[in-house]
Amino acid sequence: MSLNYIWSGFFLVGFAAALAQWLLLGDTEIFKRIIDGTFDSARSGVMDIALPLAGVMTLWLGIMNIGEKAGAINVLARIISPFFARIFPDVPRDHPATGHMLMNFSANLLGLDNAATPFGLKAMQSLQTLNPRPDEASDAQIMFLVLHTSGLTLIPLAIMAQRAILGAQDPSDIFIPCMIATYVATVAGIIGVAIRQRINLFNRVVTGWLGGMTAAIAGLIFYVTHYLNKTEIETMSKVVSNLVLMLVIVGFIVAALWKKVNVYDAFIEGAKGGIQTSLTVIPYLVGMLVAISVIRNAGVFGFVVDGLHWAAVHLGLNADFVPALPTALMKPLSSSGSKALMIDAMKTYGVDSFVGHLTCVFQGSADTTFYIVALYFGSVGIRKTRYAISCGLIADCAGVVAAIFVSYLFFH
Repeated sequence: MSLNYIWSGFFLVGFAAALAQWLLLGDTEIFKRIIDGTFDSARSGVMDIALPLAGVMTLWLGIMNIGEKAGAINVLARIISPFFARIFPDVPRDHPATGHMLMNFSANLLGLDNAATPFGLKAMQSLQTLNPRPDEASDAQIMFLVLHTSGLTLIPLAIMAQRAILGAQDPSDIFIPCMIATYVATVAGIIGVAIRQRINLFNRVVTGWLGGMTAAIAGLIFYVTHYLNKTEIETMSKVVSNLVLMLVIVGFIVAALWKKVNVYDAFIEGAKGGIQTSLTVIPYLVGMLVAISVIRNAGVFGFVVDGLHWAAVHLGLNADFVPALPTALMKPLSSSGSKALMIDAMKTYGVDSFVGHLTCVFQGSADTTFYIVALYFGSVGIRKTRYAISCGLIADCAGVVAAIFVSYLFFH
C-alpha cells in the first residue's frame, strides 16, 4: 500500500463526511473547522513535534554513537540475536540494527518515549542500509515497525498519572488490563507479519523467547498486584525506568573510556545527525498530521461510532463500550488526540466509570500507527509501505478487542 493512496483517501473521506454534514445537518461551520485544523496541525507538526524532536535526537544519537564505538551495541545484539535471527531473517546476526532495535523495544517497555523515538529512528536507518529497494519498505522494516506500533509497555505511568490527577480511587487499577491488551496487540502483530513473510513461529527458539517473555510479564503482574500498593507501583515505575536509562548512558561512557574512545568526539559525531533527521521528517510528518486533522474535524469518527452503536444494539450486544470508541479510533492516528478524548471521557462519564476505565485501556493498548509510519518511513525516504499499515492496524484492532473484553471482565 502506498502512502499516496492513504493520504489522498483521508482528504477525500474527510471532504465527503463534511459535505454530508453540511447538506444533511446544516453545519455551516464544518469547512472552517477543517481548514483551521489543517493550519493548526501544520504548525504543531513543526513547532510541537519536529523541533523538540531535534534536540532529543541530537542527544540520543550522540549517546548511541558512544555505545557503538564502545562495542556495547554489539554486545546487546549478540544477546538477542538468536531470537531476532528468526523473526528478522534478512538482518545479519552481527548487524548494528539488531542492537538499535533492542534499545528501541527496551525504551518502549519502560515507557521512555523520549528515548524510544531516537532509538527507533536509528534502527530504521540501520535497516535501510540492508534494503535493496530504498523507496519500498523491506520485510525487516515492516516487522520492526509493526512491533513498535503495537506499543508494548510494562507500566502505563502516564495514564495512571492522569487518572490520579482526575481523582481516581485507584489510579493503577488499569495496569493489568493495559498489560494484557498491549501484549495481545504485540502478539497479533507478530503473527500477522509472520504469516505474510512465512516466518515459522513454532521454531524452538522463537517459542522459547515468546514463552519466556510471557512468563516474565505474568510474574511482574503477579508481583505488582500481590505485593505493591498503588503508590509503590508508581514509585517503582519512575525509579526503574529512569534508573535503567541512566545506567545506559553511564554504561556506554564507561565502556568507551575502557576502550580508550574519545567520548566527547564520539558524542559530537553521532549528534550531528539529529538535526538532519528532524528536518528530513518534517514534510512527511506535516502531511500526515494535516490529513489526520481533516478526518477528525470532518466528524468521520462520529459516523463510525453511531454506526457501531446501531450494529451493537441490533445484534443484541451490550453497547456500554461504544462511548469509549472515539479514543480507540483516534489512537492509530494521533496520540495527543486520543489522550484528549480519554481525558474528556473520564470527565464526562466519571474517572472510575466503565467508560472512563475503558478509554484508559484503549490508550494503553497500542501506539499511533499512522504517525509512526510517517515519521519512521519518512526519515529514510520510504514511500511504498507494502503491508506495514494493514498489519499495524491488525495489531491495533486486536488490542481494541482485547481491551473491551478485559475491561468488561475487570470493571463492568
